[in-house]
Amino acid sequence: MTTWRPHPHIRVVAIGLHWRDGLLLAAEVRDDAGRIKGVRPLGGAIEFGESWRTALVREFNEELGIDVTITSEPLVMENIFAHEGSTGHEVMFVAEVTFPDGAFGGEDRIDFREDNGEQIVARWFNLADLDAEGGPSLYPTGLKEMLLRTVKS
Repeated sequence: MTTWRPHPHIRVVAIGLHWRDGLLLAAEVRDDAGRIKGVRPLGGAIEFGESWRTALVREFNEELGIDVTITSEPLVMENIFAHEGSTGHEVMFVAEVTFPDGAFGGEDRIDFREDNGEQIVARWFNLADLDAEGGPSLYPTGLKEMLLRTVKS
């Protein structure tokens, strides 16, 4: 198993919100013992000279082999977090994305590998079950509240 730690500098990332039948696609986040501690929408780091839009499309292509369409302007948030005793710091562009027709339509989960070889499982989650008693956390912290405020606006 790969032991992941946050980068020791501020990262700028883009993550995509893909919804299917009201459920959010998110990848499992595990602790060092392999237990699921939460979930996070798919995406990744923006490379130097790359726009957030280009990075978001690239990340989905690298991870899932599909070309997504960005369907919203981004929400921007700062994410300062701790994972296994290490602090991480990210500035995040968060935008809605759609998949090509038929992509992963009949699948309950998507298995893929990160660049470092780590096996990742993504599934669709009901937003109401995330950050709730007995349910997994939604990362980044504060994303659920931001989404609920946006929906109400």
